[in-house]
Formats: sequence, structure tokens, C-alpha cells
Amino acid sequence: MVDMRNTLIKFLSIVSLGFLTLACAPKTYKHNEARFIFLKTPQIKFADLGYIRHTKDEVKVELFSVGQLVQSIEINTLICVDEGCISKSSFNEDYLCKYYPDNLLRNVLLGKPIFSKVSLQRTKTGFIQKLKSDRYNIVYKVDNKNISFKDKQNHFLIKIETIR
Repeated sequence: MVDMRNTLIKFLSIVSLGFLTLACAPKTYKHNEARFIFLKTPQIKFADLGYIRHTKDEVKVELFSVGQLVQSIEINTLICVDEGCISKSSFNEDYLCKYYPDNLLRNVLLGKPIFSKVSLQRTKTGFIQKLKSDRYNIVYKVDNKNISFKDKQNHFLIKIETIR
């Protein structure tokens, strides 16, 4: 009986250790890009080097200042920042604008159309979207991997530029 209990404890310990190892293993991202990132919102002000890393399902932005990591934002089913993880809609309400769609930040970081491609105008090197309502006044441009998102009404600006 004691041998069986010891064997069971060893087995459960090994299985638990395996799960912990997998959970704590560093993630490998398929795409890694160093970019100059400028963020200006009522809550966030940043202008310096950053890295945008992503897979098909996840985006991670790491913001550096003078070579030191100052903020990390991870977007998957939730958005995780240094303070913890919250839903995308809660993140929009707390950090951006509560009227933005849940995937707006992810799409902007990846240079993809927003608001289900409403008002999308293709250009030779990207696209422009101009979206205006009583809740926002957005001009969003993607040009040769350079990204500019500006909401004049909510005082929000994101610029992401390639480093040459």
C-alpha cells in the first residue's frame, strides 16, 4: 500500500512538473520585428524602440526605453499588460476607447484593416481608412509597413515605423 502511494505521488509529481515546464517555457514567435513605436493616449505616452512579435493567434509588443523593457502588451484571447490580464473590451475601455472593436489594437499593430474594412481605400503601397462618428474621428493609414492611427476626438495616436 505504501509503495503504491509513493509511486502515485512520484507519478503526479512528474506530470505536474511537465505541465509547469510547458506553461513556463518561453514562447517562440514566428515573426519578430524591431520598430520605432510612438504611442500617445491619455494613459500611455511612449516613443522609442519596440518589438512586435506575433504568431497566427497572438501578438506581443515589448516597449523599450534606453535599452530597458518598460512595458509589455500581449494580445491573445485576453490582453495582458504588466498590471494583469483583462478582456479586450475592458482594455479598450480602460486604455483606448470603449467604442472600438475588440481586435482594433491587434489589427493596428499588425497593419490590418479595422472596423471590418469600413471606408477602406486601397493605395499603391497600403490603404487608408477614415472613420467618423459622434464617438471617434479616426484616420488610419498603412503605407509600406509604416502604420499611423489617429483618433482626433479621443486624443489617441499610434505610429509604428520601420527602422532603416
